[in-house]
Amino acid sequence: MEPKATLLIVDDEKPTREGLRAALEDRFDVYVAEDAAGAMELLERDRFDVVLTDFRLPREDGMKLIARAKSLSRPPVCILMTAYGSEDLAVEAMRQGADDYIAKGRLQIEELELRITRALRRLNLEDENQALRQQLDERFGLEHIVGQSPAMREVLAVVGQVAPTPATVLIQGETGTGKELIAKAIHQLSPRVRRPMVSVHCAALAPTLLESELFGHEKGAFTGAHERRIGRFEQANGSTLFLDEIGEIDAGTQVKLLRVLGERTFERVGSNKPLTVDVRLIAATNKSLVQLVRTGAFREDLYFRLRVVEVTLPPLRDRPGDVPLLALHFLREIARAYGKPVTDFTLDALEALTRYRWPANVRELRNAVEGAVALCRGDKIALRDLPANVRGGEAALTPTPGGGGNEGLTLHEAEKQLIIRALQESGGNRTLAAKKIGISRRTLHRKLHEHQLDGLV
Repeated sequence: MEPKATLLIVDDEKPTREGLRAALEDRFDVYVAEDAAGAMELLERDRFDVVLTDFRLPREDGMKLIARAKSLSRPPVCILMTAYGSEDLAVEAMRQGADDYIAKGRLQIEELELRITRALRRLNLEDENQALRQQLDERFGLEHIVGQSPAMREVLAVVGQVAPTPATVLIQGETGTGKELIAKAIHQLSPRVRRPMVSVHCAALAPTLLESELFGHEKGAFTGAHERRIGRFEQANGSTLFLDEIGEIDAGTQVKLLRVLGERTFERVGSNKPLTVDVRLIAATNKSLVQLVRTGAFREDLYFRLRVVEVTLPPLRDRPGDVPLLALHFLREIARAYGKPVTDFTLDALEALTRYRWPANVRELRNAVEGAVALCRGDKIALRDLPANVRGGEAALTPTPGGGGNEGLTLHEAEKQLIIRALQESGGNRTLAAKKIGISRRTLHRKLHEHQLDGLV
């Protein structure tokens, strides 16, 4: 059973306040005061949901009481009771902070209960919205993006500056550096936060499907188009559209995207009717768009349209000082989710995490910490709890003397060796190999193609 809402009745006439108490105490937890001073004493001592006060009070009137009540850290709903015929006064009180008013001469208990219930519903909705906003801030705000290195501080400074503007943003960085997290932070800190950000992972869709996904289609536009489909641009109208792996889109879709960015108009597939949208675009890529422009795989004019503001995320190997911060952040988050009393790392475990090169970046680090929390038998993650490749210092930041010939390897070569080793240790099982490395199966397939290892398994 939910607790009753607390109601404070303020009236200098005892019959009135006691009569109201008797009429309302079945539905509310009722307190009474005969003047503003007594009411404020109660308000400062306890939390009240509603204040129902007469305007005419000794020494200090009800309007001043409402002003003082509204200055509290968690102000109550305030309803002013006025004499019949003084509606002008009540309207002025509402301008100064009152939530509602009711004329005493027309006072009916049922109507008063209805007014209080409505006011409480608004109060509860405001509380829920505030709690939701706080959860969103905690999940997507800048405080969730961990890093104290100069490179990350520069990234966060740019995010804070560009977020309130409508500028198109291009986020560049290797796989696993947190590009989508940065996109969510930009949206969360923007005026468009009232509507959800819409995301599309371009590499996951074939060109024909991607065009329909972005711009929608009409019924009968192609085989299988049994009904009209609203595309992601229409869904994101008034909000933010995040296009991940933008370097994967085909030439035809690039042309349509260029038009949307320039004119804010497009047509659904199978339609000639232009549609206009107000969309803030954020794009991300783990490829060099400059190189794709040079080879003719990406339009130069689209590249410059996308790169109004550029955010480049540094790989984790370039900011080793952030590894302990990130590891502890993930440890607390995962230990709480797993319900395990793990609070820290042993010194040798933390040294191993800092020494490792993290080819799959922050995502790989999080997966390593998650696995370590699952295996941990005490309150600290030990070296034995970490993945074998991290324990052994593979892809280490500094070569180990006599360490088996890793000296002089390029990142490309080290990544290739890591994939080969993971596949060998997993018996050719790509799902297990991807999990061992700390990347998705889809990313592993792309890496196999990049390193010409498709025929390895």
